[in-house]
Amino acid sequence: MKFSYLILSISLLILMGCSEKKQVTKTFPLFVGTYTDGESEGIYRFTFDSNSGVLQEKSLAAVLPNPSFLKISRDRTNLYAVQETADFDSLGGGVTAFKLKDGLLELQNSMGTGGAHPCHVSLSDNGYLAVSNYTGGNFSIFELEDDGALKDNPQVIDHKVLDTAKTAHAHMAKFSSEGLLVSDLGLDAVKRYQNQNGQFTTASQASLDLPDGAGPRHFVFSKENKFLYVINELNSTITVFQKQKDGDYLEIETKSTLDASFEGENFCADIHLSSDGRFLYGSNRGENSIVIFYVDEVTGKLKLVGRESVNGNWPRNFTIDPSGNFILVANQRSNNITIFKRNVEQGTLEFLNEIALPSPVCLEFLD
Repeated sequence: MKFSYLILSISLLILMGCSEKKQVTKTFPLFVGTYTDGESEGIYRFTFDSNSGVLQEKSLAAVLPNPSFLKISRDRTNLYAVQETADFDSLGGGVTAFKLKDGLLELQNSMGTGGAHPCHVSLSDNGYLAVSNYTGGNFSIFELEDDGALKDNPQVIDHKVLDTAKTAHAHMAKFSSEGLLVSDLGLDAVKRYQNQNGQFTTASQASLDLPDGAGPRHFVFSKENKFLYVINELNSTITVFQKQKDGDYLEIETKSTLDASFEGENFCADIHLSSDGRFLYGSNRGENSIVIFYVDEVTGKLKLVGRESVNGNWPRNFTIDPSGNFILVANQRSNNITIFKRNVEQGTLEFLNEIALPSPVCLEFLD
């Protein structure tokens, strides 16, 4: 009897130990880019609890003018931030490189981007950084030092010369296995480039053209770049492109991001796929919502799941946390970050809580 009691006690202790392990808190640093024309001073750092969905431990990570877009390197050793201004130097705005040490930012260097109001920065897997200059109508490609610092003399590619009837507004540049894609809101197109001996030149499929007034802003690839999803700021749609055997992308579908009953102006902002590729999310400024689509893994086409109020005003960038269980939204005009629990099976969102921060724009996890 005593032996049976001993076995039962040991079993209970093991079960309790396993249960406790499941409850171990996992936290992630979150860096937030802001606009600094009000109370904000630059880049802020929080700690996110992926069990409770709570942001805490707010601190000012770096003083910088208008760090409206951030990007952390894949090896987690560097963070890059645009300075969305027109007066970094005589040509426009700037971009700044930081070293990440123990989750803190250490300034490396800053460079002019060759155009006014840089609004996006991205990284390649082989030592390049691209910055999109919205008002400048161009984008710049920097090479990086071994420690991640910016090299001088970037290659600058001008979109203003591509169309005399429209005004170029480069909004996002992203590297892929085929080269570099750049969405230009003003030209209503996504332009394609290829790397030839360290210089980026026009690809064989030079342009993915969208309807006049669409205003392509951000985009995201599916796994293996089979599908490309472009969110269009001005006509509130998402356009789906499918990669063909010859490497070109062909438009296969366009979906509205708005509820049919919505009346008023709306401007789309950000777009993200869940890590399993099953759900696509987009932000609406005006309707102030996150639209949710189910993605058919075979056809790449979208089926509306629904939409969720952001519990704020003017949602800019948003992000899915590293656990995949939460979505965080930066609401620029209501000065708050709102946090939602994500149903990973259905894709739906449930509002949890919020935290105040002046003019949040970009959210970037260090995972």
